[in-house]
Amino acid sequence: MTASPTTVNPNQALWEKGDFTRIAASMRSSGEELVRRIGITPGAKVLDLGCGDGTTAIPAARLGAEVLGVDIARNLVEAGNARATAEGLANLRFEHGDATDLANLGDDTFDLSQSIFGAMFAPKPFDVAKEMVRVTKPGGRVVMGNWIPGDPTLVAQILKISSAYSPAPPEGFVSPMTWGLAEHVIERFTAAGVTADAITCEPDTFVFDTAISPTEWLGAFRDYYGPTMNAFAAAEADGRGDELFAELDALFQAQNQTSSSNTTRIPATFLRVTVDV
Repeated sequence: MTASPTTVNPNQALWEKGDFTRIAASMRSSGEELVRRIGITPGAKVLDLGCGDGTTAIPAARLGAEVLGVDIARNLVEAGNARATAEGLANLRFEHGDATDLANLGDDTFDLSQSIFGAMFAPKPFDVAKEMVRVTKPGGRVVMGNWIPGDPTLVAQILKISSAYSPAPPEGFVSPMTWGLAEHVIERFTAAGVTADAITCEPDTFVFDTAISPTEWLGAFRDYYGPTMNAFAAAEADGRGDELFAELDALFQAQNQTSSSNTTRIPATFLRVTVDV
């Protein structure tokens, strides 16, 4: 009798594709600044959901919080634990998990559950909201950073351009960008038992900063960032890979705010969500 093949979680496969750490390297400084704005107190128990290799989890741990990073991509969990070990952060650990089902985490565990450009990409957004609220202590907070659909700044435009070269999504697909609309955020968290007046949505800015040219940085997206890798694979299959690269390169060049052609600094607007649990 032949064993049935193991079902692959498509979201896990997407984020284990390539090497997101190559993109995350450009997010370090702004991640630290955002964590300071969120407000982390020493000894607080913090969940960082969809944490990658620690863009916001590591700054939170440096501020003295007890931090658990959870991510769907096992390679990013491994990279995060390596970074924590290298920094001697005994108050930080990373583990593999799914934002839609945090079954191994108890109710009312964390003072702060944060997810910065992470859990928004998980399927089943109502389950994500329910789980984030469930594991957060009464009196605690949920904080999310979510990209905004149609926004003129970098990330929304990368995803918009890439989608024009990609196959149509499967039936029933819910765009992660809906997390960037306040009405969807409110609908999801009120369904999780939070009152609407406990939910705040406000625009904020995240800055990507790297010591390479915009064109070189775009190459990192093409080669290492799962969603863009998929877009390029589809475009190249249609003989349009160069067209996609040229369109994205024009975007990166136009949005670069440095005076040097050999460095890249691009701000991107996102929706910062705060939920008082």
